[in-house]
Amino acid sequence: MDLSNPVDFSGRTVVVTGGTKGIGRTIAETFLSAGADVVVCGRGAPEEPPTAHGRSAVFVPADVRDPADAAALVDSAADRFGRLDVLVNNAGGSPSADAASVSPRFVEKIVALNLLAPFHVAQAAHRVMRPQRDGGAIVNIGSVSAHDPQPGTAAYSAAKAGLLGLTRALALEWAPRVRVNHITTGLIRTEAAASVYGDDGGRSVARVIPMERMAVPEDVAGACLYLAGAWGSYVNGADLAVHGGGEFPARYLAAESAGPS
Repeated sequence: MDLSNPVDFSGRTVVVTGGTKGIGRTIAETFLSAGADVVVCGRGAPEEPPTAHGRSAVFVPADVRDPADAAALVDSAADRFGRLDVLVNNAGGSPSADAASVSPRFVEKIVALNLLAPFHVAQAAHRVMRPQRDGGAIVNIGSVSAHDPQPGTAAYSAAKAGLLGLTRALALEWAPRVRVNHITTGLIRTEAAASVYGDDGGRSVARVIPMERMAVPEDVAGACLYLAGAWGSYVNGADLAVHGGGEFPARYLAAESAGPS
């Protein structure tokens, strides 16, 4: 990759799990805009694949919680384009659930999606990337919940904390051929999450963030380009925080609301 144009991914192949909607779709479209050949996956085909500048991502049906599906996804990308340069492990998420009463099956599914699936896909990607002259890069999309859990997120927070640990472990084992990095995402404005942030368009939520706004998917996509590209070629095992500075402590907000005494 030419350092004079570090966001040119022409001739590169990128796989984005969960890349048919939300953050993953924007990540896929951003890599398409940068010239990459992009493969996305999901359990159901989208009405339209991610598209940018007249080019579309290739959709492969896959449940990445299944190791066989994860391997088939990677093999499909490598067979079609002859190589695999970047994997973005984006698929994940969880509804809110009470830890005291949640079922074992629920916990297993959340851990499988947010921790085991990234492992399965990364393992398959490593098999393809390692022999390549330029190796490859893996970016795991994590969550601020790994550092600062909220009520209703016990299984999800534990899985995301595990993903951060997995990232650091793989970075040690797979360097220098394959770099593995992590993005800690904060509150992100997407259509699917709109109802979570209230009827005011997220303005109340933005008040607790130092950047005074929620992230948009493009913020995360830009971080993926950096970590996967030439300017990030020495970045390995990193946890890049894309959360606007986190959240103000509750005591600060309480004092601010109370005003001068």
